[in-house]
Amino acid sequence: LLSRKYGVSLIRYTHAQNTVLHASTKIDDTVRYLSLHDNKYLRYFKGHQQRVVSLCMSPIDDTFISGAMDRSIRLWDLRSPNCAGLMHVNGRPVAAFDPEGLIFGAGIDAEYLKLYDLRSFDRGPFSTFKIPSERGTELSTISFSPDGKNILVSTTNGVLRVVDAFNGQIIQTFTGIITERTERGLHLGCCFSPDSNYVLAGSQDGHLHVWSVKTGNKIAVLEGNHPNPIGCVAFNPKYMMVASSCNNAAFWIPNLEELQ
Repeated sequence: LLSRKYGVSLIRYTHAQNTVLHASTKIDDTVRYLSLHDNKYLRYFKGHQQRVVSLCMSPIDDTFISGAMDRSIRLWDLRSPNCAGLMHVNGRPVAAFDPEGLIFGAGIDAEYLKLYDLRSFDRGPFSTFKIPSERGTELSTISFSPDGKNILVSTTNGVLRVVDAFNGQIIQTFTGIITERTERGLHLGCCFSPDSNYVLAGSQDGHLHVWSVKTGNKIAVLEGNHPNPIGCVAFNPKYMMVASSCNNAAFWIPNLEELQ
């Protein structure tokens, strides 16, 4: 996507094949709804007063959630420009839906992971988990495993934790993706595999690391010729393919000859 006027970040596909949501980097902090068919904006979602740092589409309907540096999390519906729900939080928020679209998780600063029922979020979280953190560290992303049992939490100091979605227990901790500390930290891409058994994460030096959720062992380190830190990692939802990107992109498929 190219938008010289508004800037583009956090691109998210909707349930229609030819429309996307994206956050803005110029003019204001509006979330924009774009048709890829004719490259026209369908709707603007205004409300955030500072940079949007988290954007997640519901897996079941037209609801989406956004979090911004103005310390707010907002719920929206693609069919209306008006905010459907607003929560003020105590720090930099990141948010994600569970696979069934009934619960969303919100990470606040680098210390707390809170779970909300979408139908009654105004009553506050029904579960709050304390996450180990270092001073000056922020949460980068959170994501539910496809089976809904675990939550992957990544931080700007390169630590990833797999958290039990029901009791908050830390199941695994993965490190080694940052080779040199930076003042502001790094937001590196990571995700679960579709079977929820593995975690994949980009590294500062452009490699793709793979761990087993069950054992905690590192399974592989893949070289994709990325010259910069990998900021995005995602599995294809239908096929056995992984995409990773910095300022270039790599697509990964298994070598069937080696599997035989």
